[in-house]
Amino acid sequence: MESKITRRDAIGKIAATVAVAAVAPGALAQSQSTTTRKTNAKELTDPRNKYPKPPFNKQSQPFPGLANKMTPVPDHGEKSYVGSGRLEGRKALITGGDSGIGRAAAIAYAREGADVAINYLPAEEEDAKQVINSGLG
Repeated sequence: MESKITRRDAIGKIAATVAVAAVAPGALAQSQSTTTRKTNAKELTDPRNKYPKPPFNKQSQPFPGLANKMTPVPDHGEKSYVGSGRLEGRKALITGGDSGIGRAAAIAYAREGADVAINYLPAEEEDAKQVINSGLG
């Protein structure tokens, strides 16, 4: 009896060979990335455990309110954001740059190299001075 290879058998064997070839380099790359991950693990921290977690204390302030009187004090990037000079030579005017998103934007723009001016209410002078001292000065 003569053995015949059907088209189905041939394609099946080719597909199995391609699958094995495709998986082998991936396994090698995965083992290398695991090794790299282990060596860099000391430098990295899990952001889920880095910051305070709810429930937070109920707190109320008269309008407009100050960030430094909040518990916990919010992180606008004063300590955590590191710029890379992407905005060198640019200028920015940020309204409400003393608190909230405006404060975070002002700090980020300044750390990226932009010349930043902020606008704020006179009652928020204390927060504005903190922003200037944290990265705009």
